[in-house]
Parts: sequence; C-alpha cells; structure tokens
Amino acid sequence: MIEILDPGMQDTFFRLSTAAFLGLILGTERVLAHKQAGMRTYALISLGAALFVIVSEAILHQYASGASADPIRMAAAVVTGIGFIGAGLIIFKDKTIRGLTTAAGLWVTAGIGIASGFGLYAIAVFSTILAFLIFTLVWFLEYGVKKWSGKWDEEM
Repeated sequence: MIEILDPGMQDTFFRLSTAAFLGLILGTERVLAHKQAGMRTYALISLGAALFVIVSEAILHQYASGASADPIRMAAAVVTGIGFIGAGLIIFKDKTIRGLTTAAGLWVTAGIGIASGFGLYAIAVFSTILAFLIFTLVWFLEYGVKKWSGKWDEEM
C-alpha cells in the first residue's frame, strides 16, 4: 500500500490514466464518425499499450543487473500470442464487426498478467481497475454518445 503513495508510482498511475483517457477521446471521435470500433476499444488499446511499455521499462530496470534471460522478449511473445487470440475473436459479418472490445480486453489482461508475473502488483491492480471501469462505466458513456449521435443500434 505504501507503494501507491510513492511519487514514481503516482507518475505511473498518471501515465496509465492519461493513456486510457486519450484512447477514450479517440474512441469518442470514432463513435461520432459512425465507425465500428468505439470508445471502450480505443481506451483499452491505449491502456494496454501504455501498460506494456511501463511494464517493459520497469522490468528493464528491475533486471538490468546481469540477468541471463531477457524478460522483455518473453513479454513480447505473450503480446504476440494474445494478438492472435484476439484476432480470432473478431468476427466480421454483414458489414458488422463484433468482438473488438473483447479482443482489446484480452490484450489489456495480458499486460495485467505480465505485470503481476513480474511482481508489479500496483500497476496490475490499477490497470485492472481502469479496465473494469472502461468495461462498465464507459459503456454508459458510449451508450449516451451513440444515442446522441443517432448511431444507436442493438449492438450494445
């Protein structure tokens, strides 16, 4: 719990929050532009990318003192594998794309798993909270934006 009060960890939380927020802004624009991928998808992808970069940076500092294995390569392999799984979840049918949020959520979840695996618990917990909020609360925000823009349909 003391780690959360650390200024460096607060900087990490700010980076993750900023990434999620900026992704949310991009997703809002995509909803208003009547695109398939929406606010949650963009926020999760942005959060996931920041999470992987921050975790890689933390791992590099944590293991820089002569470790024989390269943990960053392992993390990259996990990201690649999750990319293939996520691609398999995306379904395109009748000009409708389904599964993007699920695929992005799996990608973020992989980052959370990598963070947890390297003992970066505060990053993992905070990212889980952000992803959960994106999945739940942002749904209502996205619903409102879609309804306001006239793009509302039964996909949600």
